Amino acid sequence: MPELAVLAEVIRSGFVESVHYGSAVGLDPSGRAEVALGLVNAPVLPRSSAKPFQALACLTAGAGARALAGPRLAIAAGSHTGEDFHVRVVREVLADYGLDTGALRCPPSWPEDQPTMHELIRQGAGFSRERMNCSGKHAAMLAASVANNWDVPGYLSPEHPLQLRVRSVTEELAGEKAAHVAVDGCGAPLFGLSLTGLARAVQSLVLAAPGSAPRQVADAMRAHPEYVGGTGHPNTELMRALPGALVKGGAEGVLVAALASGHTAVVKVIDGSPRATTAIALGVLRLMGCDVTPAAAFEHVDVLGGGVPVGRIAVMPA
Repeated sequence: MPELAVLAEVIRSGFVESVHYGSAVGLDPSGRAEVALGLVNAPVLPRSSAKPFQALACLTAGAGARALAGPRLAIAAGSHTGEDFHVRVVREVLADYGLDTGALRCPPSWPEDQPTMHELIRQGAGFSRERMNCSGKHAAMLAASVANNWDVPGYLSPEHPLQLRVRSVTEELAGEKAAHVAVDGCGAPLFGLSLTGLARAVQSLVLAAPGSAPRQVADAMRAHPEYVGGTGHPNTELMRALPGALVKGGAEGVLVAALASGHTAVVKVIDGSPRATTAIALGVLRLMGCDVTPAAAFEHVDVLGGGVPVGRIAVMPA
């Protein structure tokens, strides 16, 4: 009977303090699972790793020509850190469709970027919906709804035409039916997929024909990684270290990484911690023979004691 795999060990002063269990899959460019650790055919909730598929659904629903291109498409597929340049783009997308930030239905939040949060506090400003890391996705969903004369206030209903389109696009890319329908942290519907199906879906974006809608999503993310994450964000920095890579993390220990070659790694850490997901994904790519040397710094995760390294997170298998 297949079981979860040991994906990483947390070693402090020579002592194995914690262990991260989970699953990881690596697809070669043909779509064959060259690496399969743990329960790669069991369903997971992809969380924000599904945003590229949601952005694609908005793009093909008719929001693209007018509002979704370049940084706007990247932020629709991203989890931004709430910096001022992110908020500016979100507001621009909404304004193009006669909307303002009051139309957003994602929950209010402080920005994830700490300097931005501190500046807002100094200014006496509070948290807001546009600073929430999913506001780019929500702006794109609103744009698609207006473009099609669909109900705007109800755009997060699983039965809304846009969300039905998101489900259809996701299932087509993954090559399987959604295993479960949940509500994501931002309030949007979320469709469960097997880890292998999630890998097929993200791989299809990077291998799509140039100029096609799926490739537009991948190209926007790779050309504008600062809108997929933000200043210092690991997804942003990893895409910069590996030009041509598409990287998107999700809550609860999910990460997808697809190289321009089509080699794809997807990780789910069962305890939900993201601290080792990038290193694990790079380890999977290395197992497939991919050269990820430019991203070697992301493979080394220190364990600190007294503010200095006293150990490391060891990815398994090494």
